[in-house]
Amino acid sequence: MKVAVIGLGTMGMGAAQNLVRNGHEVIGVEPREAVRAELVASGGAAVVRAADLPAELEAVVVFVVNAAQTTDVLFGPAGCAGLLQPGALVMCCTTVAPEFARSLAVQLEARGLLLLDAPVSGGATAARGGTMTVMASGPEAAFAKAQPLLDAVAGKVWRLGDAAGVGSTVKMVNQLLAGVHIATAAEAMALGIRAGADPQTLYDVITTSAGNSWMFQNRVPHILAGDDTPLSAVNIFVKDLGIVLDQARALTFPLPMAAAAHQLFLAAAAAGHGAKDDAFVIRVWQALAGISLPGDAKDE
Repeated sequence: MKVAVIGLGTMGMGAAQNLVRNGHEVIGVEPREAVRAELVASGGAAVVRAADLPAELEAVVVFVVNAAQTTDVLFGPAGCAGLLQPGALVMCCTTVAPEFARSLAVQLEARGLLLLDAPVSGGATAARGGTMTVMASGPEAAFAKAQPLLDAVAGKVWRLGDAAGVGSTVKMVNQLLAGVHIATAAEAMALGIRAGADPQTLYDVITTSAGNSWMFQNRVPHILAGDDTPLSAVNIFVKDLGIVLDQARALTFPLPMAAAAHQLFLAAAAAGHGAKDDAFVIRVWQALAGISLPGDAKDE
């Protein structure tokens, strides 16, 4: 298929490269020159703006940060929706509110385009390996059109119904758990460090014990290495837990754990760490308790 991937961050680049490996003609959309060059070196092509894409695309896969960027790359002055021919597919992999996914489906359907509401999970390793989990909903025609793309990027595809918004609802629940687990992992490590435990030993013990979680096992090594390069940034969870809480408020549904985690990510962002790896929400406890983190010790 001739397919565009808009947004070549950690997840988008992994998807684009796997699509290339599976024989698709891939054009990435990305403002950063070095990132465009990486995709070109992998066998794809790249442009700066969605409006620069060719009109004969069969599918567009969207991996931008939020709903506003999704609207912009599709319908804005530099967007691509007007270039697409009727029957083309938009596969939205961005984490957005369910009501936004539903409204997006209406806008695309009015243009004769198909939407697959298809947020993803699995992190950088799954993106690179083509084994992401996709939480997808949309009409059968959208699933059929997307199948070759899903075969290239996903290890597991959940077919969650024929209406947009269901995929985003399930992803919202996933992000509630992911955000709370990251914040709790940071809290636990900070407590252990403050109490005098060796950080590496603490990690080794917890990852073989009942208190372990996927997020603890995946994120704490970033803290141990002192590497705050953002594979997923603090600001992502400011946004995603905000979606969770907005939806809960609309449902008159209390979420005390998610609210507390959201405040911690907000505190980290307010302290200047929003663009850092999300594991470094631990900086909040560092500021409160005056603890030294393993990476800080290495820098001394």
